[in-house]
Amino acid sequence: MQTSAPDPEDPVGPGPGGPPGPVGTRATTAPQAPEPPASVGSRFIWLVTLAQGGVFVAFITPLAISLSIKVEQIVPGQNQYLGYITGAGALAVVLTGPFLGIASDRTRTRLGRRRPFMIGGTLLGLVALVVMATATSIPALMAGWVMAQLTWGQALGNLQTITADMLPEHQRGKVAGLVGFATQIAPVLGVGLAGGLSGDHLLLFLVPGALGAVLVGLFVVFIHEPDSRGMDLGHIRVVEVLRKLVFDPRRHPDFAWVWVGRFCFYFGLTFATTFTAFYFAHRLGISLGEVAGVIALLALGNLVATSAGALGGGFLSDRLRRRRAFVLVGSLFFAGGCLVTAVASSLVPLCVGALLSAVGIGTFAAVDQALVLDVLPERETEAGRYMGIVGFATSVPQAAAPLVAPLVLAVGAGGSNYPLLYGLAAVVTVIGGIAVLRVRSVR
Repeated sequence: MQTSAPDPEDPVGPGPGGPPGPVGTRATTAPQAPEPPASVGSRFIWLVTLAQGGVFVAFITPLAISLSIKVEQIVPGQNQYLGYITGAGALAVVLTGPFLGIASDRTRTRLGRRRPFMIGGTLLGLVALVVMATATSIPALMAGWVMAQLTWGQALGNLQTITADMLPEHQRGKVAGLVGFATQIAPVLGVGLAGGLSGDHLLLFLVPGALGAVLVGLFVVFIHEPDSRGMDLGHIRVVEVLRKLVFDPRRHPDFAWVWVGRFCFYFGLTFATTFTAFYFAHRLGISLGEVAGVIALLALGNLVATSAGALGGGFLSDRLRRRRAFVLVGSLFFAGGCLVTAVASSLVPLCVGALLSAVGIGTFAAVDQALVLDVLPERETEAGRYMGIVGFATSVPQAAAPLVAPLVLAVGAGGSNYPLLYGLAAVVTVIGGIAVLRVRSVR
């Protein structure tokens, strides 16, 4: 059976409503695996990159600096509340993420399965930013952050799932590299915006959100997703939904090892980044408002470092057809940056540690995302479900690490044992890199 060659600028590969794959010539042959999706065009690549970067600008900027400024305004000197707020938001994602992933898989609309969640998540995400910007108490600020995690998280999650739907293997490293670069420099851009808006708490939250909404909107408008109304999805019972929240690691061992590696890396990453603004202020003896300016200046160096890690790792992993080594290298770079930061006592070593960590984050984030797509089980029918389970590996650490971190900080140093915190972050991230070496189906 022959089909016409795909248009290189057409972003949509064969989808659930598309033409069937090749049929075996004999009735006795086993069912063949579905054809891999066709190559996507440059329009899809650039718009999905910009959209994910926009989401990160919108709701990672609060995590990087805006929440710290707001907490300091509401309860001066009580930085432990930042950990409680970020932990609550991540816990909400843990409890809802896979359910929403399953709902995305089973959505039937003219717009497809993923785009309705992008639209709803973005619009409600803007409301969440207003709630945070106008909050006058810790419970209100926490409620806004939980809402932001759920809404912007859905926009981001479905942007990632649509890459699982549409990307062929030979483009995954490239796209993951570009997206990794965009999502790592996005907080840098957000912190730069925050540095200039720190005097206006409403704009501090809403300007990054508006940028994110515009970039997601461009993707929704210009990227077609197949109409899902004709999909035969059948019925599903509540007990079956609950079963779909877990998977059997014996059936999917490579997926399990990638999950463990990501969990460990993001646990260490959350350890090291949640209290960055407070740590810089502590080490340099300056206020949080002044820290925003310092971090904004450091952003230029981080931009170069993250670019080198994400683009270099993503493109080279495609070219060399190797993922595991790059994931390990990323974790080692990040760990090295944590150790330098742990012993730093002035601005220069703090900057060196941040730059090393940025290389590691860029490399790990890009190549690990490609590795996830390589080992994703049941891609054709349940990509949203398994991407939701992958989300556990990010959201659980984001929920747990901020709650554990204050206990670590309190060990023998009056609540400011940052060297121990960054040292533990280094150890945990290296364990994550080593775990990925157990993957067997991908080099």
